[in-house]
Amino acid sequence: MVIFIGLIVIMGGTITGFTIGGGKLSSLIHPAEVITLGGMALGAMIIMSPVKVLKQIVSVSISCLKGAPFKKSDFEDLLKVMYELFVLGRRNGMIALEEHVMNPGGSSLFKKYPSFHKNHAALEFFCDGLRPIVDGRIKPDQLEPLMDKSLDLIEHEKHAPPLVLSKIADALPGFGIVAAVLGIVITMGALGGDVSAVGGKIAAALTGTFMGVFLCYGVVGPMATNIEFYNHGEMTYLNCIKAAVVSFANGLPPLVAAEVGRRVLDEDMRPSASELETMLKTMGSK
Repeated sequence: MVIFIGLIVIMGGTITGFTIGGGKLSSLIHPAEVITLGGMALGAMIIMSPVKVLKQIVSVSISCLKGAPFKKSDFEDLLKVMYELFVLGRRNGMIALEEHVMNPGGSSLFKKYPSFHKNHAALEFFCDGLRPIVDGRIKPDQLEPLMDKSLDLIEHEKHAPPLVLSKIADALPGFGIVAAVLGIVITMGALGGDVSAVGGKIAAALTGTFMGVFLCYGVVGPMATNIEFYNHGEMTYLNCIKAAVVSFANGLPPLVAAEVGRRVLDEDMRPSASELETMLKTMGSK
């Protein structure tokens, strides 16, 4: 929603200023320039990006239009489900966690928290962290570097879409100039004809430069930055999981492990220490 508001403001300001100055909106609408500019931008994106990254760009762009990836309640559910699982492991031994981490999709515990259970990437990351501890393949102090490697790979993959969009944004003013030059070539071929027609062709050519600069600084560049913030929200969610799991694996009590995870969260998403303690201690599983 916020993105739409931003687009309305920037387009409204641009169009209003143009029309107040005496311009006609129809003067900015030239399909040939749009097709030329859009084709160059899309072609460059296809050339520089693997198919996987192109799919990620579409997916994350749509997700960004919906707003932030998580609400405060989602992080609270995350802390609850981790605490409940940690309590189970503390009481009955790590082997009691096997049915949940080996088959997370069918876990009755995870299903109690839909926002977590439906987040397949986070669910898999959480279970991947606990599995080697549950089956005894590694020692607790070996878990953190293992989870750090997974986070590094995830962060690297998430960096690709905003990187590509940033490069496209940087190229758009140049593409706009190319579109304008092509328009001037057409205009030069019309010299000697109707003066008003020549003026119209020059105006059409200049809209290519306008659209290139406008899309660079008003749409594509800001969208790339928004995706970076979106990715930060998703990485914060995963870092919360890592901090809590590593703490629990190293012997901290469930409540303290959840507190360590809480401290990773951004201020606007983070419950206070007292809120967390009250929330967890009043749960059905104690």
